[in-house]
Amino acid sequence: MLARLANSFRYARAGRRILVAALLLCIGAVSVAQEGRVRVPDDHEFVHPGILHNEGELDFVKDKIQAGEEPWQSAWDTMRSHKVAQLDWEPEPHEEVVRGDYGHPDVGATQLMEDGHAAYAHALQWYMTEDTAHAEKSVEILNAWPPLLESVTEHDAALLVGMAGINYANAAELMRHTYEGWAQEDQERFEGMLREVFYPVIEDFYPTANGNWDAAMIQTMMAMGVFLDDPAMFNRGVDYFMYGRGNGAITNYINKKGIAQESGRDQPHTQMGLGYLGCAAEIGWKQGLDLYGAFDNRLAAGYEYTARYNLGHDVPYEPFTSIEQRYHYPEISDQGRGSFSPIYERVYNHYHNRAGLDMPYTAQVVEEQRPEGQSNAYVSWGTLFAELPAFEKGEEPEALE
Repeated sequence: MLARLANSFRYARAGRRILVAALLLCIGAVSVAQEGRVRVPDDHEFVHPGILHNEGELDFVKDKIQAGEEPWQSAWDTMRSHKVAQLDWEPEPHEEVVRGDYGHPDVGATQLMEDGHAAYAHALQWYMTEDTAHAEKSVEILNAWPPLLESVTEHDAALLVGMAGINYANAAELMRHTYEGWAQEDQERFEGMLREVFYPVIEDFYPTANGNWDAAMIQTMMAMGVFLDDPAMFNRGVDYFMYGRGNGAITNYINKKGIAQESGRDQPHTQMGLGYLGCAAEIGWKQGLDLYGAFDNRLAAGYEYTARYNLGHDVPYEPFTSIEQRYHYPEISDQGRGSFSPIYERVYNHYHNRAGLDMPYTAQVVEEQRPEGQSNAYVSWGTLFAELPAFEKGEEPEALE
């Protein structure tokens, strides 16, 4: 009975959401080249669900899974087999979470990240299978942390919230807008955790840190802004993506040639920054802002450069000095070269399938790495949302300069 009620709730609201999403695509996302600062209006009505997934896309993937089509089926199987996707997963909330430099010490930090992944995995499984056991598990995890968690502290606190927070917001967004069984008082407690515990940790970013820190905070701030229907919070993240003074702002993290601020540090951290900025761009797109197109597709240039180098090709490199000259990397780093993070599907889908741009190196990474798996540092399982339809496949992609 509960499943039928939930389905009725979901599909009764589906028409309106899909219509809004379709209108956004028809009129085009807000251009970043317009006069003034890029942001949603103060009275913006957020599209829900509308963080990394909208209802039309979720239904598209659901149909592909039910038909057993690739690459969605393999991606689905990969997620379903992971430990966080199992119904026997038990959340482990902490009162005080501590993450020191490079994760030492770790008091509850790993549990915070893994529970976020589990809440998201079960939210996706609920939508795709309509099995209320997964809805209940996602809600159980989302409800476990707010009554207990009081603080996230120490050296890596802001990075941790930036990495983990997006998974909590993403899961909560799906559950709030597709499932009737999440009690209102529990939703309000969850909102309180986002506003009172998570947000103060990331509110002012960390401008002088390597740019992946700011990028992580941008994605989570925007995600929380959507879930909380808070345009000011959402716009704070957008403003920093576009114009922030720190290393994670798009033009401070990636130069015109695609070289990233951390390209000379190591390749895993470089991909962290790119991956988080990619999620931020996708969140913006869902709400009508084309952050992907910012500064002549600067994000695409960063992905192509990094993919090209990690595929073993030579690339030109210019020494990159971070803001306030805290970091200077005179040579490109081969540390971690050839190890690919699960960040490429989402961005490739946008630039190739939506925008019609040719990204040959990113395309090669996508093909070789499918299906993208799980990593605590990222929103995982990107191949589930591969090849979402948005432009005529018969069109010849435009070359990316």
